[in-house]
Amino acid sequence: MNSDVVLHQPVLVKEALAALNVKQGGRYIDCTVGTGGHAAAILEASAPSGQLLGIDADPDALKLARVRLQGKTAILVNDNFSNVKSICHKYGFFPVQGILFDLGLSSLQLTKNSRGFSFQHDAPLDMRFSPDQQITAADIINTFSEAELAHILFQYGEEHCSRQIAHNIVLNRPVNTTLELSQVILEVYGNRRGHIHPATRTFQALRIVVNKELENLEFALPQAVDLLAKGGRLVVISYHSLEDRLVKNFMRIQSLRCICPPTTPVCVCNHSPTLAVISKKIITPSASEILANPRSRSAKLRVSERL
Repeated sequence: MNSDVVLHQPVLVKEALAALNVKQGGRYIDCTVGTGGHAAAILEASAPSGQLLGIDADPDALKLARVRLQGKTAILVNDNFSNVKSICHKYGFFPVQGILFDLGLSSLQLTKNSRGFSFQHDAPLDMRFSPDQQITAADIINTFSEAELAHILFQYGEEHCSRQIAHNIVLNRPVNTTLELSQVILEVYGNRRGHIHPATRTFQALRIVVNKELENLEFALPQAVDLLAKGGRLVVISYHSLEDRLVKNFMRIQSLRCICPPTTPVCVCNHSPTLAVISKKIITPSASEILANPRSRSAKLRVSERL
């Protein structure tokens, strides 16, 4: 088996299986199948007759997942999870007992030099999950206005030096590689260094915008609810506050019986809850998992059940 498959460590595997309440013969969707780590665990737990549909926008990751899941009852689709409902209808794969979203980057994406996801490797500023996507990080860095760049860095990276970084980017254009961009950011920070690398938030913001991550997630979550059978579980693992806030608010609103503003004297929304939040407290990796896989440290798992 390709070593990239072996090296990638899926996050919160035991916790995800428990949250999904995986059962023998169940039907499950992995919306971010990656190299197949969670998918393999789901199929093992649901054996011998469990079924899985895996989706990933990254064709390179999906190639490795096909190797890892060879011989298992799995349908693997190269697409964005924003199309999850139409994909499931195409394959007649519904209703399902559980749906998983693991929103983190894989080791493959972080270490493959041609992708530009990491500031630790010199690579073109690409950051696309799929080569079919049109806009790259370099396009944003070199064509957007200073004000637009500052907004992106502040809105999607929660970068407090967004204006200064945007200004320095414009002064140093063209900026075409990850190390060039990292250096531009380091010039702004100087000797002021926190517990994370100064480029972390900028790279996060660019990746989110290039791949429309928040828009796609917001579009996919209601589709996932529609695909779940009664008692089916929706499980989402997120890695930064913007994703987690979106997931938390979605699950909360879907669990409410009324979504009218508090000032409305009489309910007019006729809203019926579709989800029950299983654990209001987020589930995070254990100390031992973080020690074994430091990339898991920011993971947060939330779970809800279809009513």
